[in-house]
Amino acid sequence: MILTCIYQVSISVLQQRRADMASLRALLALCSLTVPLALCVPPIETQPEQVHLSYPGVPCSMVITWTTFNETESVVEYSAWGGKLFDQVAKGTSTVFEDGGSEKRKLYIHRVTLAGLRPGSVYAYHCGSEAGWSEVFYFTALNESTTWSPKFALFGDMGNENPQSLARLQKETQIGMYDAILHIGDFAYDMDELHSKANEDNGRIGDEFMRQIQSIAAYVPYMTCPGNHESAYNFSNYRNRFSMPGDTESLWYSWNIGPAHIVSFSTEVYFFLDYGVDLIFKQYEWLRKDLEEANRPENRRVRPWIITMGHRPMYCSNDDKDDCTQFESYIRVGRNDTKPPAPGLENLFYLYGVDLELWAHEHTYERLWPVYGYKVFNGSTEEPYVNPKAPVHIITGSAGCREKHDGFIPKPRDWSAFRSTDYGYTRMQVLNRTHLYLEQVSDDQYGKVIDSIWLVKEQHGVAAWL
Repeated sequence: MILTCIYQVSISVLQQRRADMASLRALLALCSLTVPLALCVPPIETQPEQVHLSYPGVPCSMVITWTTFNETESVVEYSAWGGKLFDQVAKGTSTVFEDGGSEKRKLYIHRVTLAGLRPGSVYAYHCGSEAGWSEVFYFTALNESTTWSPKFALFGDMGNENPQSLARLQKETQIGMYDAILHIGDFAYDMDELHSKANEDNGRIGDEFMRQIQSIAAYVPYMTCPGNHESAYNFSNYRNRFSMPGDTESLWYSWNIGPAHIVSFSTEVYFFLDYGVDLIFKQYEWLRKDLEEANRPENRRVRPWIITMGHRPMYCSNDDKDDCTQFESYIRVGRNDTKPPAPGLENLFYLYGVDLELWAHEHTYERLWPVYGYKVFNGSTEEPYVNPKAPVHIITGSAGCREKHDGFIPKPRDWSAFRSTDYGYTRMQVLNRTHLYLEQVSDDQYGKVIDSIWLVKEQHGVAAWL
């Protein structure tokens, strides 16, 4: 009897030891994935990443934005190129962004404004805090002269899978070819990545995309507008990650550079009505007032070019049945199924003499003849872009993403001047008050320029259409 009891106790102790050892092995395995075994605590993520610049619309300034995953101070140390390194310091603030996914991941978005910069001067900087610093970057403070000739790269629809144009853009930006980048909607594909509960990424693709574009956006202002791929959780990833001028969470804003007034707006207010039909009317009224101010004689005289950028185009000759393939496009003529009916933008832009309209969304490049109301208004047969009688539209959504190319209908529309399905992007230079140059780069053809035009206007404003 005693031997039986001893045997049973021994078996029980042995089983308990085996269970304890299994628990210990599991704990050690968990610890090995994070930090040294004796600690086994969550990692401290204070290292800055996803650094990018934007112009806040205030002369002689620049905003630097970055992300950490733990709370830290928001500090930028900077200096004029060639001077004592980091002899100036600016401090800012951070906000907590909680992604809408099931994990409710928290990101700390830091923003610091550098003020009192010397126009045209180069600055070296790094950002972070005593808990961790970024690598050293540099930028050129924007020239504030209205006779300056700024250069841009423009594109939309670039993801972190198949971003074919990215490498060329990285190199060209870092060698100083551009003064600013215009990204015309659709980032990462998608920043939230929530196509189903089984395919939920909780914002990590957004993090990776922002790391990828750091090699561009940490060197020149990276100016944006929202696209349809940013719609999740009421565009929260877009609204929180970028820092555009004004107080509309980057949804619509304007800024001045050289002889140009650039207006960025959201085409998506026409499509995601669950987030508020009133946004259509708020944006429209804001656009009307902004364009009215830009057209005051004293303003249009010094910044004659008005350029708009929005994601979904009014016109296109693609074969995918998007809004721009419809004769009565929402963006162009508005919506009649809202109360009251929502106004479109073509008449507004025409009445205020918008010169150039930049679009993306279609994963192609298309240049249009000057067009208004589906009619072509070329300057002349020989020189269609010299003193045209309507705005010029450029669609540049072929930077590269996982959705690959879009197709075209076989026969171009009368207003379609040039089309290409090559991956690539557009370059633009606003040379002076009368001349603006555009060219399309094909990344498929190793950087070859496959299309170019000079847009020449001796007169700006609605009077130019007469």
